[in-house]
Amino acid sequence: MGLFNRFSRKVRASPQTATGDAAYLAQWTHTHIGVEAYVEPETTVTQVTVVLVAADGEWTRRHVGGEQGARKLGKDLHIPVYDVRKTGYPQRMRDFDARRRVERKRQRESEL
Repeated sequence: MGLFNRFSRKVRASPQTATGDAAYLAQWTHTHIGVEAYVEPETTVTQVTVVLVAADGEWTRRHVGGEQGARKLGKDLHIPVYDVRKTGYPQRMRDFDARRRVERKRQRESEL
């Protein structure tokens, strides 16, 4: 093993994991309204992922087998697919996260 080999290793999802993630995303899509998919690029830490965002801003993220897998998922589920590098994340997703933070803070304060 070379000096820098450990930095260049990439973690790959097994086919079973990708299938399980796709099944989860399909189920999530069917239980939420107005779902859109946002493809996130590969980084040094993670593979290509897809973020599904519902109309109310609730979201989930999973691996889907690359950008082609994300496009196929969108086609199979009949939902629009966007490239997050071009469009950014929707405001409703940030608003949802902000509401959750406020709810958690209020809950912690009420427990004291």
